[in-house]
Amino acid sequence: MKKKEEDYMQDLKEIRAIMERSTKFLSLSGISGVMAGLYALVGAYFIFEIFDNQEALILGIPSREQIWNLLLTGIIVLVLAIATAVILSIHKARKRGEKVWNPAAKRMLVNMAVPLLTGGILALILLAKGLVMLLAPVTLIFYGLALYNAGKFTYSDVKYFGFIQLVLGLMAVYFTQYSLFFWAAGFGVMHIIYGIYVNYKYEG
Repeated sequence: MKKKEEDYMQDLKEIRAIMERSTKFLSLSGISGVMAGLYALVGAYFIFEIFDNQEALILGIPSREQIWNLLLTGIIVLVLAIATAVILSIHKARKRGEKVWNPAAKRMLVNMAVPLLTGGILALILLAKGLVMLLAPVTLIFYGLALYNAGKFTYSDVKYFGFIQLVLGLMAVYFTQYSLFFWAAGFGVMHIIYGIYVNYKYEG
């Protein structure tokens, strides 16, 4: 009797796992989060170097050269983070015998797309206007919204990660003079912490 109950519970676990794989994107790699965090910290360092004493960053009076260097740094960090996430997610999916581009992945990306695209366009407008002090808060807030939406289609912990990004973004709005530190904390430190957490909880 006990053996039958154990078999029944095991069957339920397997059914639940199958249903979860079909409705949620579970190929996110914790290592890609760590790498994205490292890229962001290196990018933050270069931005500190670009603005030297941060006066142009805080007061919103950047030179044309500073704006282009800031844009280039942001693009490089973004491309590296996305490329790493895609490569490691494909590797993880193949290892699990799954397709990385499944319906759950599509739903997740669609729900992330609106806040990410809106935030990206707003960031470019702010950059064109020279309002660089608002770039860090805006990117944190819209990224947080995207992650919060994504939490419905991947690990539920992503919601909490998104909420933390939102809080950091709002704090960066209030403490504008420290906005780059908040950006480094959100995109850098928190990515590393979350990546280690995901790797330990789901991949360890």
